[in-house]
This record gives sequence, C-alpha cells and structure tokens, in this order.
Amino acid sequence: MAKYNSAAESIINQVKEAVVGKNDVIEQVMMAILAKGHVLIEDIPGLGKTTMAIAFSRAMGLKVNRIQFTPDVLPSDLTGFTVYQKETKEFVYQPGAVMCNLLLADEINRTSPKTQSALLEVMEELQVTVDGKTRKLKEPFIVIATENPVGSAGTQLLPESQLDRFMICVKMGYPTEEEEIKILKRNNSGRTIESIHNVTSDEEILIMQREVSEIYVSDLVYSYIARLSKATRENEMIEVGLSPRGSVALVSMAKASAYLHMRDYVIPDDIAFVFESVASHRVWLSTKAKVGRIKTSELLAQILDEVPLPDMHKR
Repeated sequence: MAKYNSAAESIINQVKEAVVGKNDVIEQVMMAILAKGHVLIEDIPGLGKTTMAIAFSRAMGLKVNRIQFTPDVLPSDLTGFTVYQKETKEFVYQPGAVMCNLLLADEINRTSPKTQSALLEVMEELQVTVDGKTRKLKEPFIVIATENPVGSAGTQLLPESQLDRFMICVKMGYPTEEEEIKILKRNNSGRTIESIHNVTSDEEILIMQREVSEIYVSDLVYSYIARLSKATRENEMIEVGLSPRGSVALVSMAKASAYLHMRDYVIPDDIAFVFESVASHRVWLSTKAKVGRIKTSELLAQILDEVPLPDMHKR
C-alpha cells in the first residue's frame, strides 16, 4: 500500500507545481480519481479550473482527450459514429472523444442538454452504444469537467441526473494575496503547466483504485453516513436531500481520504473532509432557504455539527 500511496502523493505534488494554494481541492480531486469517480469543477473563468484538470492529466500519464463544449457540439462528437465504407461495404466505427482514459470536458454547461445527456451512459456504465452496438471503455476512465456558474452568458443548467454522476463538485475560489503573488512569479519565471512530469501509469492508477476499494469501513461509520444523509432529507431548508447514490459516493470518497492519510480504515474525519464536495451538488435548497440567501455550504456545515459523531471506541 505504501508504494502506491506514494504514487498518489507524487501526482498531488506535480499538480501543486501548476496550481497554487488549492491543496484541499487538489486532494479531493485525487480522492475522486482513486474512488473511480468523476469530478466537476465549478467557478468563474480565470481561476485555474482547466489548469488543474490538465495538470492531473499530465501527471498521471493517461490517454487524454479534451473537448471544448459549445452549443454546436453533438452527441456523436462524444460517443462516436459509424461511416459506411464503399470499398468494404461495411459500417466502420469512428471513435468519439470519450474513447480515452481521461476526458477533459471544458465548460460542460455551455452545450445543449442533448449533448450533456450523451455522457450519462458513459459516466455510469463505462460504455457507449452507437447504432445498437455497445462498446466498452478501457479502464481507468475519468471525467474531469469544468463549468461556469449558472447564469453566466451562454450556459445551460446541467440536469440533476447529470450532476448526480459526478462524485464530487468543487470550487476553486479566489487566491489570497500571497497566493496571487506566487502565481505571478511562477508565470514570470516560466514555471507553467508544461513543466509537469508524468509520474504514474494507467496500471498504477488501477492498482491504487483496487487498494482504495479494500479500505475497511466499520458499521459505526456506515451508521454515521446514513444519519448524515437522513439529516439532509429532513432539514426544512433542503427540498431534496442526499440520495443513496450520494451516500455511496460518500463512502468511496472517505475510503480514498483514509488511503491518502496512510490508513486502511475510515474515521469520521475522512467523512467530514469530503462531505460538502459530495453533497453540495446533490441537495436542492428550499424556497425558504433561497429567499433567506442561505448557502448550501452553510447548511451542510450545520448538519455536520448537529449529527453526533460515532464513538469509535465502542465495541
């Protein structure tokens, strides 16, 4: 375990060479990858969303495809299509952008809902169906998507079913003054994303994913996660709470957190660290909360405070 845990740390360190001051976000993206999940990075333009996605792709040494989502992108651009060849009198499959290990989906909410929905089968079942024939994707397969805040010019709201396929949703946020100075100096000195080195292979990523899946979760921790999920469903400020799929994602992310912290078991701190990123895009605020301008992050933090921690020493 230690060898491959070090490999995960090497990826994180490489990404930090390109992304300044977002250590928690970088770690959570790494956790989602280890947990076989997909990542949605949401924030205004210019904060480094795409830089982070590209940095991970370079550090992991995976086959990468990148697509810039615009209104004219078609579902077939993602899934592929068949072309009739007169010479052989056969239909030949032309692979789409998803035929890779890591799909970088830039500004995913600028394309049409029809194109967005083309990703549903791919993200959930790791396969595409074109002209009645299903084709499996090679593992690992990860989607790292970026989106601009809803309401930005030209954006389309992602459907709930699409959002639910992303294991986590994270926000970059503005840098501090010190962090911005570091960014300026790095760019001035030529230390850009081009300097990131490949430190792992697809086989190593698969090994790490298998090791994460074997992390131990006690019944007390399962109960804690269930109580957190129940609290989101019963909160008067939340119209729709965390789904069972969200609870499963919370378990997977907590396992990955334990793995990065060199443990083979999950503790409540792992859950607290990933709770907001797993739940924020899955819960819907009530009208009362929206009128009161209450933030989702505030409600989730309140739920974490109110739900009693399990007694891990209990037998």
